[in-house]
Amino acid sequence: MKIIHAKVYTEDGVFVQKDVYTDGEKIAEKSGDGEVLDGTGCYLIPGLTDIHFHGCVGHDFCDGTHESIETMAVYEASQGITTIVPATMTLGREALLKVCRAAASYRGEQGAILCGIHMEGPFLSRDRLGAQNGEYVIDPDVEMFREWDRASGHMVKLLSIAPELPGMDELIRELKDEVVLSVAHTTADYELAAKAFADGVHHVTHLYNAMTGLSHRAPGVVGAAADNPDVEAELICDGIHIHPAMVRQTFKMFGDDRIILISDSMEATGMPDGEYGLGGLKVRKHGRRATLADGTIAGSVTNLMDGLRTAVREMGIPLESAVKCAAVNPAKSVGIYDRYGSISVGKIANLVLLREEDLGTAQVILKGKRMDQASSF
Repeated sequence: MKIIHAKVYTEDGVFVQKDVYTDGEKIAEKSGDGEVLDGTGCYLIPGLTDIHFHGCVGHDFCDGTHESIETMAVYEASQGITTIVPATMTLGREALLKVCRAAASYRGEQGAILCGIHMEGPFLSRDRLGAQNGEYVIDPDVEMFREWDRASGHMVKLLSIAPELPGMDELIRELKDEVVLSVAHTTADYELAAKAFADGVHHVTHLYNAMTGLSHRAPGVVGAAADNPDVEAELICDGIHIHPAMVRQTFKMFGDDRIILISDSMEATGMPDGEYGLGGLKVRKHGRRATLADGTIAGSVTNLMDGLRTAVREMGIPLESAVKCAAVNPAKSVGIYDRYGSISVGKIANLVLLREEDLGTAQVILKGKRMDQASSF
């Protein structure tokens, strides 16, 4: 395939009008066939990578079935999210083993490519649960984590933790070179978070949410993360979780090299308003907001591509930065940038054409083949 007349997002983080070629599944120096795709009036960007979402279109990763994974993967790809690292919820040992085994044995041929697992819990604070189920929260257990990781075929890429829990220092020492550790659902203050970052934790789960706030006398997790140049931070840009002004301030504090846009989406994403589930809890979706019965925000109902659009159109984030944070940085974070995340010769040809006028999706190309937009969700 030869893609012509599009403004192409380069590894330098800028748009340049040039032709792009694919040959089979990969980006190539020249095309292996005569197919031509006209990208006039469009941006050509790498397919996005979501490293933190729980579900969509009525399915949840914690269903622990191939059917759910594939249904989610097809929806995500249709939206231009072509590589996925879905997240678990805080559940019991056996339930998490089931999820991990399903991921290990999944061989889906359709939709987004399953590239790993994000374990959000169960080593979290009971005082900052958010929408996690406190019944299943436990203290750090290195061997239990390794049991889950083995069951997954070593697909666990991220493990979210609360650094204040007893025994967490040992877990960090043991696992910092095996998995990306991420501060999450925590009461940690600036000093404790800074220590965790110095000890080998280099990631923050859904910054600002379910953690100590940023204040001039108590800078908390956010301040500690901003201070450490080796720490990257997830950001939900659905227009609900974080005020647009704070999104802009976060880009100023961290820069677009250290921010990873995520959706944190749940099964209600892509579905009508109504009642849904998340980690065994009931959630009510109304518009772009999803809440527990007590009003607590419960994940997002916005997919990552729509989050990118919201960041650009409603929050004033440059498109170049938004693409870096939704395609490049997440792929680097979970160690798949050698195959995905940029439009470079030799990488898998996961590409998205966005219309310049409204950033709407004109075409998704998955592993070198056009997806049928008529059958998209």
